[in-house]
Amino acid sequence: MSKRVLTFLVVVSLISVVGLLGVSQQKVTIAVVWSGAELEAFEKALVPFEQDTGIDVVVESVGRDLPAVLVTRLAAGNPPDVAAMPNPGQMKEFAGQGALIALNGIVDLSESSAAFVDLASLDDQVYGLFISADLKSLVWYNPKAFAAKGYEVPTSWPALIALCNKIVADGGTPWALGMESGAASGWVGTDWVEDIMLRTAGPDVYDKWVDHEISWTDPRVKKAFEYFGQIVNAPGYLYGGATGALTIFFGDSPNALFTDPAGAYMHRQATFIQSFIKTANPALVAGEDYDVFPFPAISPIFGNPLLGAGDLISAFNDTPEVRALLTYLASAKAQEIWCAALGKLAINTTVDPSIYPDPITAKAAGMLAEAETFRFDGSDLMPAAVGAGTFWTGVLDYVSGIPLETVLEAIEASAVDAY
Repeated sequence: MSKRVLTFLVVVSLISVVGLLGVSQQKVTIAVVWSGAELEAFEKALVPFEQDTGIDVVVESVGRDLPAVLVTRLAAGNPPDVAAMPNPGQMKEFAGQGALIALNGIVDLSESSAAFVDLASLDDQVYGLFISADLKSLVWYNPKAFAAKGYEVPTSWPALIALCNKIVADGGTPWALGMESGAASGWVGTDWVEDIMLRTAGPDVYDKWVDHEISWTDPRVKKAFEYFGQIVNAPGYLYGGATGALTIFFGDSPNALFTDPAGAYMHRQATFIQSFIKTANPALVAGEDYDVFPFPAISPIFGNPLLGAGDLISAFNDTPEVRALLTYLASAKAQEIWCAALGKLAINTTVDPSIYPDPITAKAAGMLAEAETFRFDGSDLMPAAVGAGTFWTGVLDYVSGIPLETVLEAIEASAVDAY
């Protein structure tokens, strides 16, 4: 069956649902955090739905206050019909209170990446749907520089360390790492630790760590930092050394890969770093002058879980209009419009890869579609005093040379107060 026919059938089913309402037009309210280009893209994605169904979707752009607004409106008994959840943690809090409708049997998520369906589930019930994601578990490199030196893409941690040692022996520098980000400095390093934690301790322990069910001084947390230390503490591994890692702006950091000779050979960062690369190096061609490979596996039993962030939708009210909207947002048609406008990665696995502007974004989307395990950025799920506080500063302290035990004890002290 062609994709055009499938899209037609989805639209017909939505119209049929609305026809049962017995009225010409109904309304759905949805509260979102987005503004600017993101809000414009979302409203653009809604146009076909509104035209095909006659349902008026009223988008309420709440901004960064969305988490507090949702709590307040729910307590007052007037939540929006639908809302973009700030993160899976708050979704599960609302679901645990019985405030969200379960989507099992309501929305067909068979075309959605299984890892994201799992992330939006609680007690075998699905309470949300992801419409897009940003992938963080990527290592960026210059294929031409690799080829010139005969370097091969590593697929395991031992192979990665062997490559780093080979680069140093050849007189080069393995990593471009910049963690300066103004008041948010440090988040780049926390992403490293989170990716490593997933690969050394596994997703279940990762979840306990995020929820502070294990201490920051737990040996498994310490182990993740020590693996990070194999990179940041190794002589000659970092472009500019520890001082460079602490002072180079994160968006400028990958530029070291494109000098002649190469200032560095690898850079770990999310899909969104490509915009910085293209801005600083407009002549580079994605897939030729720069490319990505997955952050390597460490413990084979955990494979290659993926770390990132995503856009999650849940519903407070169960109405035919809400069901129709959720069905549409889960579809390839909606996600193609949304993701093409923003360069995000679709969750629907049948999305036409041609919507992606370059082969790297398409490759990242394929990785997401095949992922068995995906976890949300851990620092984003933690209380701000920890995730955007002592965790950020603790990583900076560790890279600067402060003993790991001191760093972890300080983060744990703040976590005891914050949770």
